[in-house]
Amino acid sequence: MHFKLILAFVEDRSTQAVLDAARKAGATGSTVINQARGEGVEKTKTFFGLSLESQRDVIMLLVEEHLSRHILETIAKAAGFGAKPGSGIAFQIDVEDAVGIDHQVRKLTQLVEEEI
Repeated sequence: MHFKLILAFVEDRSTQAVLDAARKAGATGSTVINQARGEGVEKTKTFFGLSLESQRDVIMLLVEEHLSRHILETIAKAAGFGAKPGSGIAFQIDVEDAVGIDHQVRKLTQLVEEEI
């Protein structure tokens, strides 16, 4: 079984909606890192030296490769990436190897066999 790592950088108010949507789309687990910061094309606005940016969360999902594109598109919709600039980004990268996921492999084997 081959895996992809989906990394999603979302506004903190969207985190739970993204997690729920990803699980419904086939993700079997996640890790969230709170209070990330970043900039896009437009520089972050400040007011008397204080940043006006909202907090971001980094969501990491290790998913089976056949489900990854669907989960990625579901995340984009749930977070509203197309609705306004600065709402976040998500991308996937190949995972060469992973350990500690035996319980997920058993569940994913059934899901992938149904998909294919």
